[in-house]
Amino acid sequence: MDMGNPVFQLYEAVRGGRNSQGQLLSEPFLQVPSRKEYPDYYQQVKQPIALQQIREKMKNGEYQSVEQMDSDLTLMFENAKRYNVPNSAIFKRALRLQQILLMKKRELLRRGDEEDQDSILSSDTGTGSATKKKSHKKNVKKNRMKALYAAVTEAREAGTNRRLCDLFMVKPSKKDYADYYKVILEPMDLKTMEHNIRSERYATEEALMDDMRLMFRNARHYNEEGSQVYDDADILEKIVKDKRKELGASPEEGTDNMGSPKLKLRKSGASPKKSNKYLTPLQQRLNELYDAVRNYTDGRGRRISTIFLRLPSRAELPDYYSTIKRPIDMERLRSHMAGGRYQDVDALVEDFALMFNNACTYNEPESLIYRDALLLHRVLLETRRLQEGVEEGGSPPAVGPLVRELIRNLFMSVLGHQDEEGRCYSDSLAEIPAQDPASPEKPLLNFDVIRANVERGRYRRLDVFQEHMFEVLEKARRLHRTDSEIFEDAVELQQFFIKIRDELCKNGEILLSPALSYTSKHMHSDVEQEKREKLPKEMEEDKLKREEENKEEGEKAEDPAGGGAGPERMYSQDCSFENSTYHVGDCVYVQLGEANRKPHIVCIERLWEDEAGEKWLYGCWFYRPGETFHLATRKFLQQEVFKSDYFNKVLVSKILGKCMVMFVKDYFKLQPEGVRPEDVYVCESRYSARNKAFKKIKLWAVPAAVRFVPRDVPLPVVRVASMYAKRDQEKLLAVADNGSRSIVDKEREDVPVEMTGGEPGCPYYDQLHYNNMWLKVGDCVYIQSHELIKPRIGRIEKLWVRDGAAFFFGPIFIHPEETEHEPTRMFYKREVFLSNLEETCPMTCVIGKCVVSSFKDYLSCRPTEVSEEDVLLCESRYIESEKQMKKFKGLKRFSLHAKVVDDEIYYFRKLIVPQKEPSPLLNKKIEELEMKLADMDEGDEDLDDLEDEDEAPETPSMPIMQTPLASDLDIMPYTPPQSTPKVKGVSKKDGAKRKMNMSGYILFSSEMRSVIKTRHPDFSFGELSRLVGTEWRNLEAPKKVEYEERAARVVEQQERERAAQQQASPRAGMMGPGMNGMQGSPGGHHYMQQPGMQAPPPYPGMGQLGQPSHLQPTTPMFVAPPPKTQRVLHSEAYLKYIEGLNAENNTVSKWDQSLKARRRDVHLSKEQESRLPSHWLKSKGAHTTMADALWRLRDLMLRDSLNIRQAYNL
Repeated sequence: MDMGNPVFQLYEAVRGGRNSQGQLLSEPFLQVPSRKEYPDYYQQVKQPIALQQIREKMKNGEYQSVEQMDSDLTLMFENAKRYNVPNSAIFKRALRLQQILLMKKRELLRRGDEEDQDSILSSDTGTGSATKKKSHKKNVKKNRMKALYAAVTEAREAGTNRRLCDLFMVKPSKKDYADYYKVILEPMDLKTMEHNIRSERYATEEALMDDMRLMFRNARHYNEEGSQVYDDADILEKIVKDKRKELGASPEEGTDNMGSPKLKLRKSGASPKKSNKYLTPLQQRLNELYDAVRNYTDGRGRRISTIFLRLPSRAELPDYYSTIKRPIDMERLRSHMAGGRYQDVDALVEDFALMFNNACTYNEPESLIYRDALLLHRVLLETRRLQEGVEEGGSPPAVGPLVRELIRNLFMSVLGHQDEEGRCYSDSLAEIPAQDPASPEKPLLNFDVIRANVERGRYRRLDVFQEHMFEVLEKARRLHRTDSEIFEDAVELQQFFIKIRDELCKNGEILLSPALSYTSKHMHSDVEQEKREKLPKEMEEDKLKREEENKEEGEKAEDPAGGGAGPERMYSQDCSFENSTYHVGDCVYVQLGEANRKPHIVCIERLWEDEAGEKWLYGCWFYRPGETFHLATRKFLQQEVFKSDYFNKVLVSKILGKCMVMFVKDYFKLQPEGVRPEDVYVCESRYSARNKAFKKIKLWAVPAAVRFVPRDVPLPVVRVASMYAKRDQEKLLAVADNGSRSIVDKEREDVPVEMTGGEPGCPYYDQLHYNNMWLKVGDCVYIQSHELIKPRIGRIEKLWVRDGAAFFFGPIFIHPEETEHEPTRMFYKREVFLSNLEETCPMTCVIGKCVVSSFKDYLSCRPTEVSEEDVLLCESRYIESEKQMKKFKGLKRFSLHAKVVDDEIYYFRKLIVPQKEPSPLLNKKIEELEMKLADMDEGDEDLDDLEDEDEAPETPSMPIMQTPLASDLDIMPYTPPQSTPKVKGVSKKDGAKRKMNMSGYILFSSEMRSVIKTRHPDFSFGELSRLVGTEWRNLEAPKKVEYEERAARVVEQQERERAAQQQASPRAGMMGPGMNGMQGSPGGHHYMQQPGMQAPPPYPGMGQLGQPSHLQPTTPMFVAPPPKTQRVLHSEAYLKYIEGLNAENNTVSKWDQSLKARRRDVHLSKEQESRLPSHWLKSKGAHTTMADALWRLRDLMLRDSLNIRQAYNL
């Protein structure tokens, strides 16, 4: 491979990357992980790759470009980050190597661009002149870079002489600002730039400017707007831009490129960064989100985002900037998008939400802009939700299946653990009985029962699974000798279990469980203790066994028919029979007993001929699996036999032929010459008929007369089930299915504790079982709440029992809908808030368990026994008195008794990104505002109907006062609506009007007011209203219901009479054009009742008591709207007026001071004058100032109102 090849250089940069201590960072990435040790790696990583495979592809010439090499290296790092947790060493190495890869790739691309430019120059000039120009150009370029660098480092703040670049010289400390390197992917500082300038690593001046922009962009992204670092970044960026303009065009730029960079882009066509063809996926999503908000139109075709494009000027609304601390508009969002300040979509969503929240904070809740802000906020969230459906989901993985998969992998690894000969250690433990002889009352338990539990997903906790596995292994050691094969296999399996458990759990980095507290040291200590207890007994048993064997051998020596030596026997090393020769050490078939049975396999140890000429052999019997006592679950190798402890003599005439028994180490690799395959057997254990036990053979004597040759293909290790397996299958299944539908839970116990300051005579607990539920201090529970849709959450801080009933005490968590907040506020899914309520609740109100996690824990981990729907997030405390939500450091942690069972915690390999959702008040508030605005539109339609009507009689009226008032519609930049929504089922032709609904309170007031006025004739209107309100509040509930029913009947009667009146006269009782026509109303006129007519009743729709309804005068319509679009009904204002009255003041407002106010007595400052509603008037007219014009308007309106009072004798 060519050393100058950019592909090789990119590979070597990653391969040779080192940290500050000189350690090679790429060491864990040289080879892919072992499938045997890390089986779950290949389940999570679909395309494993390492540096070894990349180097092979590079040698084979498969990389044609730097991008292809970069793609494979990035895939390797992403695989490492996907499998390993963020705080692990490999994860950090992957991040560091990715930074090296990015820097090296950028350097190679710049070098390629420079070579391309140099080649163009060399083609136009000679070799010598090109070299001189290139050297001169290089010096000029370096001096320009030094000048730009010095402009930044020498900049100082005016007044304080503070050097602005101090915080930009070096990168932040990873110890003090650990989160900085999670937020900023490409850190940059001035020291790095200085080194790059000196070492001439910048190919062009633009490369230095790119690093400058990157540094300033990082500072603005990490720090808040308005902070010192944020402002310094803006100032320094402006300084370096001004310095570059001062230096003029750089040597590498042509004369056509001087000035704005836009000219340079125009010369080469469209900018690749701005072209839609080259937009990154992030830029595409940002543009999609921005365009969805900007282009949204309501039902009338009005683009409601227009008002949000630019902030209001300080001259028009100076109080806006004193109320809103972080003003922002869509133009600024657009500039941030163009500058690359948003590193994810959520950052743009947060800025949009801030803008809408500012609009709702400053404007009235019933205003149009308030409604528009809520609509656009909903559009924003819906668009983001659609994007999330396409993107990779940020929802956390289900923890339960992951834990069950981990337990299954651990169980299969232990069962498949083999020795050097391929023998599974678990095979010998298949004989362990399910019932413990020492404790028959215990549940049946062996590997088959555990296998059934694992396959059915009954284990939710690792410590429960570990207890069952260790119980089987400890039972195997307890029931067998220390020198037995089963004992040794049990020790090996338990040690292997602990090793694989720690690897799968990554020592608590993946799964934190109490099971991890049991280590190999504890196991070895327990095994040594068992050996110390069992060895004296075994030594005594061995002594008795040797005495019995010696006694038996003595009896055999005295027996002349035995295998012992005698004077009548002639021993030899071989023997011939029927044209076959047999030697000592050969294995032969011997036929004894029934002819249809398989012959016995005997290994010859002695051969002799007796005095009668009979030839005999003496040897060791080998048993087939069917000739041993074993459990039906045990598996055997094909052609396996067992060396027994049975020896006997037999006539040579009983021999049927030769066979061969090989040791397990040689059987799969070698084969004997001259022996048929079906006559070759394998042996790895000896069988004791007395103890009915198997033990692995360690030493094996190979016969010298047999020659072995290697097999062409090694035999596979195949184990077959026992011949008794089918017979006991139903029994084993019944044992495995015992309670298979229930979860195997951890055994717990009540844990009482002493509580200082508790209730006397009441026991307190750290852990308690109550109502089929285990609870401990620190748990969170759902509490029944009949008034709320969602149950409240309480945290148990004290737990006690009193008179047989359990109680707990602790704080209460509330849901977002229980707090007061702006509808534009966004919340995390399943977010709750810690309230200042602390309650004592009985356990009978608990309806379930849940978990409330802090923000940090919610991102990184989950309890294994709780479903995701019951995991809640809390990072703020809700202060009821201030109506505010304030973040706190974390939730309280508890130190409990050692007997309390801790929760198992599963840690995600990658931090999840919690998704936010809109406030539950958003849609409700939008519907309310749309209904109110629809009512206003209908009222405007009624006014239009009245204006079109020409049949009303001419009546004397007061002089019309023309005022320069202007409607909000005159200054709104929106397109005027073409149509207004109608109430379903009512048309304009039918004379539909907005009417006031009758209520029980209105009916009561109409009757009670005359009674109270008779008692108190000197009381004012406000005092009478206050007494009416007091009487209504003190009224009994049944009486209130009666008034409500009467009011409903009155409404029905009025509707019938109104329909009859409309048939006779469409506008009965309405007058013609009246006084005070104002431009604020849609028609430009107001209609008032004629002077001299009977005074109207105190409430719309109600007449004098006892007077027929059709003779009552109609309700006067007060249709002069305020300048703003919101309006309240007369009755609503009246009710609010009554509620505002109190005993100290007779009126709500200080109207007496307002009446006495005069222009000459009031002196306004410039700031106060700037706050005056000057937009009510189009111009100041003949007045000197706008304040004088507003005073004149006030006087005219006040005179009009007083004339109305005189006309109706109010």
